[in-house]
Amino acid sequence: MITNVLVANRGEIARRVFATARRMGLATTAVFSDADAAAPHAAEAEAAVRLPGNSPGETYLRAEAVIAAARAAGADAVHPGYGFLSENAAFARAVGEAGLTWIGPPAAAIESMGSKVEAKKLMAEAGVPVLGELDPGSVTEDQLPVLIKASAGGGGRGMRVVHDLAELPGQLEAARREAESAFGDPTVFCERYLATGRHIEVQVLADRQGAVWALGERECSIQRRHQKVVEEAPSPLVERIPGMRERLFEAARLAAGAIGYEGAGTVEFLADDRGDFFFLEMNTRLQVEHPVTENATGLDLVRSQLRIADGHPLPDEEPESRGHSIEVRLYAEDPARDWQPQSGTLRRIEFPGAATDFAVLREPGVRLDAGVADGSEVSVHYDPMLGKVISYGETRAEAARLLAAALTRARLHGLVTNRDLLVRVLRHDAFLVGETDTAFFDRHGLEVLASPLADESATELCAVAAALATSAANRRSARVNAAIPAGWRNVPAEPQVKVYETSSGADVEVRYRWTRRGIEVHDHPGLRAVEIAPDRVVLDVPGEHGPVRRIFEVAGYGELVCVDSPLGPVALTRMPRFVDPATLVAAGSLLAPMPGSVIRVAAEVGDRVRQGEPILWLEAMKMEHTIAAPADGVLTEIGVTAGQQVDVGAVLAVVDDGAQ
Repeated sequence: MITNVLVANRGEIARRVFATARRMGLATTAVFSDADAAAPHAAEAEAAVRLPGNSPGETYLRAEAVIAAARAAGADAVHPGYGFLSENAAFARAVGEAGLTWIGPPAAAIESMGSKVEAKKLMAEAGVPVLGELDPGSVTEDQLPVLIKASAGGGGRGMRVVHDLAELPGQLEAARREAESAFGDPTVFCERYLATGRHIEVQVLADRQGAVWALGERECSIQRRHQKVVEEAPSPLVERIPGMRERLFEAARLAAGAIGYEGAGTVEFLADDRGDFFFLEMNTRLQVEHPVTENATGLDLVRSQLRIADGHPLPDEEPESRGHSIEVRLYAEDPARDWQPQSGTLRRIEFPGAATDFAVLREPGVRLDAGVADGSEVSVHYDPMLGKVISYGETRAEAARLLAAALTRARLHGLVTNRDLLVRVLRHDAFLVGETDTAFFDRHGLEVLASPLADESATELCAVAAALATSAANRRSARVNAAIPAGWRNVPAEPQVKVYETSSGADVEVRYRWTRRGIEVHDHPGLRAVEIAPDRVVLDVPGEHGPVRRIFEVAGYGELVCVDSPLGPVALTRMPRFVDPATLVAAGSLLAPMPGSVIRVAAEVGDRVRQGEPILWLEAMKMEHTIAAPADGVLTEIGVTAGQQVDVGAVLAVVDDGAQ
């Protein structure tokens, strides 16, 4: 019997497995890289073993080091989580050869699905509908657009959509580089690209006695860069089309049976609005989005994995589906800036009212599966997902409403996230009626969806609250009489001025003055301060039908001030009264948006470049990022070379647009 589980992974999936293992009375073992030494998952297990290094190749992708860690800590089973070595047949085989229990399917089943090219052939022979593979070297104009995919992996790595045949060679090269970096295998292939398809997948469970369950379908159509952002169970499309669920379940069972599957797995399909569907791939592991199936069935899938690995058969009856569950992936990224990933310190992460962490929801509510905590460092070495927020409701509308409200109330300080985008998606009319194909962001406009929840007037009120809270904090730490309001004079005086920069780069100026009648805020006549404290400001805000009381929670972290209110979260940076000349950079400078490694430089000093033309590429957080010319002009400086590591804000190049 399994007694001690090592999770060969990090972040929220490691914490998720630990939570179920503890509930089952099992001991737990973590592994951690140097970058993850202070990560929550490393502190929560009974034992933790260091994997020296930072990058995945040095740490979590080293099978022999993970197995040695299991032996050192006395673990007798290995759960791979997802990503890293989770679909590596050689690793699964090595775990068994080391005398440890592998919590996953047989190595042969992983092998058969490991190559997406060979997997499609196998599925076609089993009677599962598939999209035909295209040879990258012989794609023709009439076959466009095509999708380039990495044969050995998923998660959007190595994927490229090609609409122009002339771009195919360059995109193939980039896809191979990214696949090699993420999976250690540069093999890619092409298939027909359906721009408005629906991404539907079926969760399967299979035991060693031959029983196969199809536990329900999920829809994961809302994606960015071919990575899922919003997932739900059941699928709105499948709910609408009679007989589609039965056909999907039959295809999924055929797929699992064809490879002698055991454990938890997912069969993924691409469907159209008519209900026709085609096999994409089978993930021979637990999925990131597994919580929505757990909530919709009441079944703990990690518990099922552990029991199957221990030899227990599935129960006689499959659980019935109930209600609706929606999951969103919370990323440290800026959607408005081409999904730019963020790194650094997450000062605070809190979801007031979230019912549970890492546990199946059996009543309407919200669940948080996070890999980070207050003060966590988000590293450039790994995916920028902070965690998953999952709701369960008796109806889809209730699930969407609960999840949007939880995200709106969340305290997320220190890093830019995709939270505002997620809320706008969940409240969008098209989403609420189930129109959720893979072109959702293109169709409804990323610029609109990624706009802040707090509008301009709300941002100004948040800046007022920030200024007053800062004034109260200064007053509290002052050595003079604290009973006198900050800035108060017994004769008329000039107002105090504080200037803040918003996350969009706009400046907000707050001018206020204390008088005998209380505070006066310039440009806000009738505004009345009810309560002012360093962490809380209450204002009566005048309106057409009378004043409305608003509460603003304020948190300061050096120059960063985070203000949370029902009007929407606002992050402000206090601007200095005097600018340090050493911080200025030349006009036209291209700054590194994140720490990373320069992969390639495509231009030279003296080249004439056009706006949007790629100049160099950075690799960070397992993805390639293009650094393009900000305007037409001449490249006057390149400050980096291929292979060089750069910090955020480093000057990479300078383009002179001739305006000076």
